[in-house]
Amino acid sequence: MAGEQTPEKGSGMCCGANAPAGPGFFRKGGWLLVALPAWVAAYLSAHPLSEWIAFRLLRLVPKSHLGEAVAFFFYDVPKVLLLLTLIVFVVTFLQTFVSPTRVRNTLSRHREGIGNGLAALLGIVTPFCSCSAVPLFIGFLRAGVPLGVTFSFLVSAPMVNEVALGMLFAMFGWKVALLYALTGVAIAFVSGFVLGRMRMEGHLEGWVQDALKAPALGDMEEEHPSPAERITASVQGVKDIVGKVWPYLLAGIGVGALIHGYVPQALLAGLLGKQAWYSVPLAVLIGVPLYANAAGVVPVVEVLLGKGAALGSTLAFMMAVIGLSLPEVVILRRVLRPRLIAAFVGVVALGILLVGYLFNALL
Repeated sequence: MAGEQTPEKGSGMCCGANAPAGPGFFRKGGWLLVALPAWVAAYLSAHPLSEWIAFRLLRLVPKSHLGEAVAFFFYDVPKVLLLLTLIVFVVTFLQTFVSPTRVRNTLSRHREGIGNGLAALLGIVTPFCSCSAVPLFIGFLRAGVPLGVTFSFLVSAPMVNEVALGMLFAMFGWKVALLYALTGVAIAFVSGFVLGRMRMEGHLEGWVQDALKAPALGDMEEEHPSPAERITASVQGVKDIVGKVWPYLLAGIGVGALIHGYVPQALLAGLLGKQAWYSVPLAVLIGVPLYANAAGVVPVVEVLLGKGAALGSTLAFMMAVIGLSLPEVVILRRVLRPRLIAAFVGVVALGILLVGYLFNALL
């Protein structure tokens, strides 16, 4: 009789194993099947929600300065935070498969050249705004990628991507799109190369330097982390990075929203003519405080060109907006000390100025 109960007990355990499969499945990462559609739904609802808040709930007037500024703020805050969360999660997850030591050893052979070129080209296929690229910047450093190579990616990712190139091609033809791509990659390459040669790793913020010293999960390749452990590490990466960056992000978007709503486009176009020697530096100075992604700034470029702004000055303005924006600088302050931020802004701005003057002289 006792022996007959064993199969029943085993059978019961079999059924019991199926019973908690749901909770176990979610603990091992199955919750992502729910989280991903929720993320997509939240991202798609950001724009209509921002307009509902600004124009229905707060009853602001559409197309007014205040209304547009408020709608911009409530649209970009959830959009950028969602992008940051997703990017940090994915990058941290991928880091668990790669040894930082191996990455560092591989890139060390191309530290001063090919590494910068590869990083600049990689930026073309990552359609993220400058604020979204910052977590990738931190993730690259944590993976052992040299600072200069990482800066090449940070410049290229927002400035030269398929969104910008596609819209430029559709509006102005392949020549303008190709010129923009080549000059953008050149700026990213040279900027990263110069910053790498300056050896300014000591000007990273203390918590970043501590994070670089800490062993990453990817260093323990022999242990082969389970999928659940990789997902846990990714969630922790989101908490660590997004949790430190979000106040600066809100401040940067707030400044960008005010300028977005209150700076008239007609005034900008009137000052960016080809005849004025100061049009290129002025375009950069105007573009830096503004905040927009590639899809948002290209229509503004079309308006500026239509009102007589020079091509070089306008493209310099575009590069400054999406490659050297104030929100990016504000967020970078959380990870870089002032001297390194000044070097980054100075090198990239100089590259943009040279491109602007070159385009104005040749076209």
